[in-house]
This record gives sequence, structure tokens and C-alpha cells, in this order.
Amino acid sequence: MAESDAPFDRWHRKHPKGGENPCRCGTRKTPLYPSADHGRGQQWQARYRDPNGKSRRPTFDSWQEAREHLDEVRVKIRNSTWIDPDLGNQKVEVFANQLITGRKKREKNENTTGTYESHLRTHILPFLGGRIAKTLKRGDSMALVDHLIDKPGINSPYYVVQIFKTWRILINYMVDADVPLPANIVSRIDMPEVKDRVQTVLSPEQVASLARAMREVEPRYEILVWISACAGLREGEAFGLTESRVDWQRDLLYVEEQRQKGKKAKLKTKASYATLPVDHFLMKLLAQHLAKFRGPAPASKIAQTRRRQRGFVPPSDEGLVVTTRLGRPITRSQFNRTWNKAVELAGLPPGTRFHDLKHFYSTRLAAGGEHDPKTVQALSRHAEFSETMDTYAHPPVAVQGVKVTTFSHLFDPAQASTTVPGDAEQVA
Repeated sequence: MAESDAPFDRWHRKHPKGGENPCRCGTRKTPLYPSADHGRGQQWQARYRDPNGKSRRPTFDSWQEAREHLDEVRVKIRNSTWIDPDLGNQKVEVFANQLITGRKKREKNENTTGTYESHLRTHILPFLGGRIAKTLKRGDSMALVDHLIDKPGINSPYYVVQIFKTWRILINYMVDADVPLPANIVSRIDMPEVKDRVQTVLSPEQVASLARAMREVEPRYEILVWISACAGLREGEAFGLTESRVDWQRDLLYVEEQRQKGKKAKLKTKASYATLPVDHFLMKLLAQHLAKFRGPAPASKIAQTRRRQRGFVPPSDEGLVVTTRLGRPITRSQFNRTWNKAVELAGLPPGTRFHDLKHFYSTRLAAGGEHDPKTVQALSRHAEFSETMDTYAHPPVAVQGVKVTTFSHLFDPAQASTTVPGDAEQVA
């Protein structure tokens, strides 16, 4: 604390030089001599050193205000409750950039980081990014929700809630950075009502129809339908499956990475990593796919010449089970166009997602009666049992010794007593 126990007078010199004339502020008995700051700004300065040894010199209009501030600071430093007044002086956008940069540096989930970055850049920062962080109040959170509800292009209450979750994460980041913010700044905010999403519950016939439709739209991608429907892999996990992670002898898939924007990425959760037993029916389909579509598609001499003229560089062989026609990793934006065409061609409900195939996988495992609920959870690679039962059922070898035959009976005419429409060639 010690720098001065009394307020400092900025306007007058303690030790005047000889020959200087006193100002009118003093008296004959106690003359005062003007400093270079005389008459400029607040007169009284409360000088002290903070717990970090930094000199602090806030100014006040009166001696009494400066004195009271020094007394208050002395008590807070003694009780270890003093807060740096400079914290939170930056704009909100500074903390937002720090949040995203920190997540990228620590290699957090790329998809999640991308979602936060998009919400911040597109919706939050244009509205609140220019505000000084420590001036934020609870009313600003409420104003943000109203702004999002009225903003053109945001037609879903669910999307408003997701953006607000990003805002809450940013607020928590600023609180962790010791920005002095109200304790209730994001609590009890009135959010729009979100209706439960109508789940598309696919039947075996619809899955087979979707596979046939995908074969017409893009034959190389048909196997993705089967990988998700018969192994429960998420979109990025199916994109990232490599031949080296297929155990042909034991009917196992090693789920160890995914592809996001064509690049390797960590899986969604720790429970996502697994050695996964799969139906031999899927293994046969994988073998047929690789025999026909391994690597890039053959190109004519004319196409090869045009590629060389464009400076085309052949991609390196990463051993991926499914690639584009050029042999490159699949990206979500590219695949979604193909997926939507296949969904329409198959006559499925608009909005049917690739993830609905994972729902199908868990639902059929649970409904088949062959596996107990905890085994279904392990096969579905869910961290919580409730997620499997509540959401989907309308990590070394976690299920060692389990044999999965559920999907052979659904899709393989050779083993099914009741087959789906179409012959073996159509379904395979």
C-alpha cells in the first residue's frame, strides 16, 4: 500500500523554486505555488501501490474523496479483496478473439470452436463487440436475445438459444479473466420456447431405399449410408475411417479419429473412441466397396491433360475407405449436397439427417432383444446411459466378445426370413 497515506495535491508544488509567485488558492500565512498541472483536471490524487507492486494514482475532485478511496483500498488489500480497476477495460471483441485463439491453441474440438467463432463473428460481436467489457450489465444479455429474435435470417428459436450459449461461454471466459461483471448477467434470461425436434425414425426399408438412391446420385458414397446405419458412426467418423482401422478377421472397426473440413480431428467425446464389433454383413459391403472404389476414379486422357494444365496435384493416399472422385477426403459441405439429393430421391421426409442413421443403429440394437441396455450403450459409444435410452432408443474393447448380427437379418436376403424390397445386388 505504502506510497502515501495522504492525498496528493496535483495543482501545487511542495517545494517551490525561488522567485515564484504564489497563486490565489493559498493565504498570506500559507501561500500555495502552482504546478504545471494547476487548474487541469481533478486536483487530488490517491497514490498507492497495488498488491502487484504497480503504482496507482486515481484522481478526485476533493481531498475527502481521495482520502476515503485510500482508506477503502487499504482495507481491501489487507483482506485480499482488492480488484484491479484496469481489468475489463478492453472491448468485448478482444476477449472474444482471446477465447477463440485459446481454443485453437489447445486443439479443442474444431467443429465446436468453428461454431463459437461463427456465432461471435456473425451475431454477437456486431451487436456487443464494441462495448467495454466491464460496463456490461444483465440488461445487455436480455437485449441480445431480443435482437436475435428480431434479426432477419434467424427463424429458429433453437438457433437463438445456441447463440446465447456461446454468449454465456464468452461471459464465463471474461469472469475467469477477473473482469468485474454482475453475478446474474446471464442468469434467468427469458429465452424463446424451443419445440422438440421431430425425429425421423427410419425403417429398414427406408435405409435400403436411401442406399439405393445414394447409389444413383453418387455410387462412391453409398457405403457411408451402411457404415452409419450398421455401425453407428457419425458423419465425420465415417469420412475418417481408414482401411488400416478395419479388422477383417474379427469384424471390428477401430474408431480413433474423424475428418473435419478434410483434416484429421479428435472425436466428439472420450466415449467415442472404441474398438467396435460390427455385423459381418457390413464387412462384406466394405470389401465390395473397396474392390470397386479404392482411391481416385480413373480419368480419361483428356481429363488428365486438363488437370495438368490447371496445375492439379494428385492427393496423397491416406488409406481412407471413402474419398471423392479425385481421391481427396470428403467435406461436409460437399457431401450435404449429395445427401439432400439422395434423401429426395428416396422419398424420405425433408430434413432427414445423416445422424438419423445413427439413431436407426441404436434403436435397432435396443429393439432387437439380442443385447442388454448397457451393451447397447457401449456399442453406441455414449458417455451416459440416459443418452442411449432417452435419445436414441424410441474405451478399449468395451464390448469384448459381443457378436453383432442385427443388421444381417434386416438387410441380407440370404439370412433374413423377411427381406426388404429389392434383390441382393440392389441392397448390397
